Amino acid sequence: MIDYQLLDALAAIVSERGFEKAAKKLFITQSAVSRRIHQLESMLGEPVLIRTQPPKPTAIGKRLMNHLQQVRQLEVALSIRSLAEDNVQGAPLTVKLAVNADSLATWLPEALMLPDEEKICDFRFEIIAEDQSIALKRMKAGEVMVCICSTKAPINGGLASPLGAFRYKVIASPSFVKRYDITSAHQLTDLPCLVYDEHDQLQHQFLKELYDTQPKFTHICPSSEGFKQAMIAGLGYGLLPTLQLGDSIENGELVDLVPGYYIDIPLYWHYWQTESPQLKSLRNFAITIAKSKLEMII
Repeated sequence: MIDYQLLDALAAIVSERGFEKAAKKLFITQSAVSRRIHQLESMLGEPVLIRTQPPKPTAIGKRLMNHLQQVRQLEVALSIRSLAEDNVQGAPLTVKLAVNADSLATWLPEALMLPDEEKICDFRFEIIAEDQSIALKRMKAGEVMVCICSTKAPINGGLASPLGAFRYKVIASPSFVKRYDITSAHQLTDLPCLVYDEHDQLQHQFLKELYDTQPKFTHICPSSEGFKQAMIAGLGYGLLPTLQLGDSIENGELVDLVPGYYIDIPLYWHYWQTESPQLKSLRNFAITIAKSKLEMII
């Protein structure tokens, strides 16, 4: 039988990105953390961590973290908190959540604020911003309880609820249009393009769909608000969520470079089959808010 203190040590090392910070989180010494990992590996007969910087779980390490997340859900459902991270009676329930940055910058904060009459407990959120195309890897690795991403198919042991679709439009500033004398969107292939990170392929998808080309020059800007501000400053063009646009087009701050064109990216709320009543109430409220903010998934 597995000692769950050993799994807590494994999860802390991965989430805190090292043994020293894991020890501080668990209120034990660094050597005690190392002993727990050694004990776990001795019991299994194989490594649970790849000793890189930061440490990463092996395949079996991911399975163990995955298992731990589900056990924690069951504990919460049964009002058992002894094995979970929240050991103080009445303390907020920690929810680790992976989500795309654009959701975090727009509709999600409201969706996490349950009304008092619907709240079973208080929550403490640990949010990881990740591109919607790859965020589910965090759940597969057992790092989070909830994941919001564009992948429809749930992982083993999980389920997914549709939230709605994020609508993106091709946007730039009037100064950008004037500087490059843009008369056709086809010119954008050769002009500075903003991308969120190396996983962001929306701009590539747009050019591929319309002109069968790829952007030749990109700026990486890993901030949703910074992305919009970079557009306003004229640093480059890119695809921006309509939720984030506000009245920027109406007041002349930004320009829709391809009127009538948009890309809809569906979003799904991924959760474990062992979902607790507390997290079910959070999910249902988030779905309600999302449906009022996002486009319908077709």
